[in-house]
Amino acid sequence: MPSSSETAPGRPRKPFRPPAWAQEAGAPIAILVVLFAVWEASVWAFSVPRFILPAPSAIWTAATDNSAMLAGHTMATARTVLLGFTASILLSLPIAVAITSSRTMANTIYPMLVLTQSIPKVALAPILVVILGANELPRVVITFLVAFFPLVLATAAGLKSAPAELLELGRACRASRWKELWRIRLPYAVPFIFSGLKAAITLSVVGAVVAEFVNADRGLGYLIVTSTAFFQVPLAWAALMVLSLFGILLFQIVALVERVFFPWAAHEVRQ
Repeated sequence: MPSSSETAPGRPRKPFRPPAWAQEAGAPIAILVVLFAVWEASVWAFSVPRFILPAPSAIWTAATDNSAMLAGHTMATARTVLLGFTASILLSLPIAVAITSSRTMANTIYPMLVLTQSIPKVALAPILVVILGANELPRVVITFLVAFFPLVLATAAGLKSAPAELLELGRACRASRWKELWRIRLPYAVPFIFSGLKAAITLSVVGAVVAEFVNADRGLGYLIVTSTAFFQVPLAWAALMVLSLFGILLFQIVALVERVFFPWAAHEVRQ
């Protein structure tokens, strides 16, 4: 008599399926591998000079040879990014609540928000250096200005997305404005808030690098500028690759927080 662990005759075996995370990451990784292979082959086939376009192997060599320096500059950029991103979170929610509280507040605040976004940040950075000094504060302010606008818009849209029937029910039950915000509006705004957070964290990286182009003595943006000035193009590309990976990592951390603490919100966004 065959043991229970043996497969019954005639019963088809289930095909092996990789985990969901492997299926999601498989296609992008395969595309990147093909892209880098084509890049490497093209550089060698057409004898492209390293100071114009280095091969991925040359970039990897530059990264490994200067790993300690890259790590130090990455930590400097990470500090600016996280400070600016945190400031955008702390200020965006009150501004979004104020915008959705009344039409008068919206008409007052929205033009100021649009004005802050219409000014090119590269042009604003030198002025902030003069006002705030040649330190980290201008870089944090630029990062904040780049990141907070999409977060305000997303949060305000989320606060306005609560069904009118629930709002009327809350008012019929004599719910205060605070309870209406906490119990009704904020839960419906969570998917919108995380969409804004994902946009804000990637823009924070962009803002920090733009600020480092203008005023910095450390950071990946500073390293890119100095490397290209001395024609160390593989090192500049290595800093660019680290910057891209850093942005992807921060985006995935925000997505992970959403999946762990607000799984229902992540499910709504995927639908």
